[in-house]
Amino acid sequence: MPDPTPYELYGELFVAVQMGRVCGDGKSFVDARPRSAPAAIRERFEAERHQPGFSLADFVHAHFVLPEHSAPAGPRLGIREHIRALWPLLVRQPGPAREGDSLLPLPRPFLVPGGRFRELYYWDSYFTMHGLLADGRRDIAEDLLANLSHLLRTYGFIPNATRSYMLSRSQPPLFFRMVELMHASDPAGGFALHLDELRAEHAFWMDGEAAVAPGQAHRRVLRTGSGALLNRYWDDRCTPREESWREDVLTAEAARTAASRAPAEVWRDLRAGAESGWDFSGRWCADPADMATIETTALAPVDLNALIAGLEEAIAQGAARRGDTAAAQAFEARAATRRQALQTLFWRADAGHFADLDWRNPGDPRPLTAAGLVPLYLGLATPAQAQAMAGQVQRHLLGANGLLSTTLATGQQWDAPNGWAPLQWMAAQGLARYGHAALARDIAERWCASVHRVYLETGRLLEKYDVTCDRPGGGGEYETQDGFGWTNGVYVAFKESLLQAP
Repeated sequence: MPDPTPYELYGELFVAVQMGRVCGDGKSFVDARPRSAPAAIRERFEAERHQPGFSLADFVHAHFVLPEHSAPAGPRLGIREHIRALWPLLVRQPGPAREGDSLLPLPRPFLVPGGRFRELYYWDSYFTMHGLLADGRRDIAEDLLANLSHLLRTYGFIPNATRSYMLSRSQPPLFFRMVELMHASDPAGGFALHLDELRAEHAFWMDGEAAVAPGQAHRRVLRTGSGALLNRYWDDRCTPREESWREDVLTAEAARTAASRAPAEVWRDLRAGAESGWDFSGRWCADPADMATIETTALAPVDLNALIAGLEEAIAQGAARRGDTAAAQAFEARAATRRQALQTLFWRADAGHFADLDWRNPGDPRPLTAAGLVPLYLGLATPAQAQAMAGQVQRHLLGANGLLSTTLATGQQWDAPNGWAPLQWMAAQGLARYGHAALARDIAERWCASVHRVYLETGRLLEKYDVTCDRPGGGGEYETQDGFGWTNGVYVAFKESLLQAP
């Protein structure tokens, strides 16, 4: 990976800053811009660190420009007018690469989620696009798609976000859905236009597939003992996440003390959890209440495999439009095989819901989560399975203010009582696709009403909400952020589709 990360640039200075919480939020330092060459800063740190009266905080402020952490502000407006006013405030202009700056250069203006998230994020962009299009900001949506296409052409994949320290992982592969959204009148034509990028993303996820034996895995690809070819989340590094260095070091120490786990193993699983976008959830843990038992790489996630089936179908359609019959047939067969795996291996007949698969121990009963609705979203479930999932939602996942992420109460932000915009959207769209329109509308109405009430109370649009009562979501490694790209997008899209309100 050619772009050096902050840890690679600053070494012991980096570790001292992050472990000492000099900047409070660990993401602040990795997003800081150096005032001079990184090598010179590092050399000066080594020369000064042992001198009497040395202050690490003063050194950091003298040698780095720390990012501002402010929410978009403006006069209190109606919620729809507020969202329309927010779009341009969340746009950032592209600039050249700067030595020591972790921000990756992009060719077009880009939209950030808000708060501490000051860069382009992969899966956020898809849900944000829905609102941009509904609000007549196709220009921003086109810039987003162009930037993501650029990342695929440049790196062979779309990173988690446009930071050097996130170049070892991706996020849920929704690029094909973005292409479909931007080419709604002719999706196959869009897939044909972007076929090279779609195939590059598929190759990234499937790297090493030819050499993987049953019961083995390589990077993001695995084979079950029965020979089924599936995918998992992964990260090409096995060190602490640089933006959460201190938290990951402490988690690994707890795992080593309690279970003698190697730190590198824990860090890999934490990083893989970050690739999932669900960072973090008891979904990824052997003991949902204990992050030290995280085992993300031991799981074939139901949502990831559904998305890759959708990607394979998109490639088949794009190849057919280009006249490449052999490729179209090959990817159609891949999609069909994965659809069959989803309907069998990922379906818990005993509990009546889709779930992740422990690919080494397929009998391990994984819990119900909102991820189990992604097969419905992509049309990959049987009608009976969709009916059962609708019942699961009504009995276990539907809160007063929308869809719970999981039924687990762990203190992690992707667990109860939190609900997130992307999960509301995929669940409601999936249920509506299978004829459960009333339930889909109920989810949308409950969530949108709560977003509106919290906005009237606080003047803020938030990344996550407590769906059991009217308040911001909580838990996790940082304070709830506002801005907020995908909440804005899904709120507007619900109002323009399922709820049909102006």
